[in-house]
Amino acid sequence: MNIAHSIEELSFLENSGLTIGNFDGVHLGHQALIRHTLDVCASEKLTPVVMTFWPHPRQVVAPQLGHMPLTTREERFTLLEALGVQHVLELPFTPELAAHDANSFVQAFLAPLNLRHLVVGYDFTLGRDRGGHVDTLRRLGEDAGFSVEQLAPVVVDGTVVSSTTLRKLIGEGDVREAARLLGRFHGFSGEVVHGDGRGAGLGFPTANLARPQVVIPTEGVYATLATPAGADGHTWPAVTCIGRKPTFGDNELTVETFLLEGGRDFYGQAMRLDFVEHLRGEKRFDSVDALKEQIAADVDHARRILAAFIRL
Repeated sequence: MNIAHSIEELSFLENSGLTIGNFDGVHLGHQALIRHTLDVCASEKLTPVVMTFWPHPRQVVAPQLGHMPLTTREERFTLLEALGVQHVLELPFTPELAAHDANSFVQAFLAPLNLRHLVVGYDFTLGRDRGGHVDTLRRLGEDAGFSVEQLAPVVVDGTVVSSTTLRKLIGEGDVREAARLLGRFHGFSGEVVHGDGRGAGLGFPTANLARPQVVIPTEGVYATLATPAGADGHTWPAVTCIGRKPTFGDNELTVETFLLEGGRDFYGQAMRLDFVEHLRGEKRFDSVDALKEQIAADVDHARRILAAFIRL
């Protein structure tokens, strides 16, 4: 997959078809949009291009909100490539880029691509203050030589699939519903770092992950699938706790994973966690023995859930 960061890097295009978006999460709605763009380009003999931005525009126009993406930049590229995308134009999102209105954006970034067909999502707008609605783009496209097609939203059991909805579900710990809208489990990778060693002392040694710069589920205990980078693709069933260890009076948020079938030392390596189901919220226990008893119950619960996804 060719990843370009400027219009000049795609100057070889004769006629292109394009879809534009942040594609944060590359969820089922994004997948439908991209697949349709690829199909249209194949039928009209156009070169397909996916235009996106980095960092996420909200991190530039409203940094005080602390916006976290659903996926890392690298994972987004991997997901786009898996869909069959040939060319990605990732524009650096800057205040200068944000200042373009719809007309100047079309002239600066769409017309030079020899664009012939633009496919956008149901809620798409372009340009400063989100002023470039589809009717405006169609009018601009008539002058610039491209048509505009707007797709209906993807709806799963009455829920419109969107990054906003997914962020809310994950933030509430509803990782099972999030997986239905993503078309895969929500997950992330992080480096395995040294923790305080309490897990081993309790009889449940854990891998502690450095907190990733993506949306993470709310504090609680989850059935997960753990795939260390150095394990030749092997995936372990696991129980993951996101929390602050209230039983021990800690305050720092940590991500700790107990591999149900054991595993070797993964310190310093990346490990991916995919969140299958929320088991319970985090709570404070009156004694270490009560905590150990609950962890054992969590492990049994996770085994039953994860048996559907991996042989235990």
